[in-house]
Amino acid sequence: IVIMAWNIISDKDQIQKIIAASSEKPQVFFKHSTRCSISSMALRRFEGSGILDSSNVDCWYLDLLSYRAISEEIASQTKVVHQSPQAILMMNGQMCYAESHGMIDADQIQQIIA
Repeated sequence: IVIMAWNIISDKDQIQKIIAASSEKPQVFFKHSTRCSISSMALRRFEGSGILDSSNVDCWYLDLLSYRAISEEIASQTKVVHQSPQAILMMNGQMCYAESHGMIDADQIQQIIA
């Protein structure tokens, strides 16, 4: 279940625009596998953190099962090896946080962008 606060990635062309937008406002990519219980747990923790309610960051949700090629494009453009689940924070066109699985920590992301 995707809540409305997420921005949805469904097209490779969005990736470069999101990275460019990180010069104005931090951007988070969240890669989620809808068939993985670990991914579901990480997603629930991320959503429960309140980060989606923050006006200081835009959060982008990628359904890995539907858009695997887009995940590869994110990996290519951010230079972060694909994992699932995964959160990648972009600021000023640069990756400044990337974690996967149980290491995804929305509070840490919020501290970085504060």
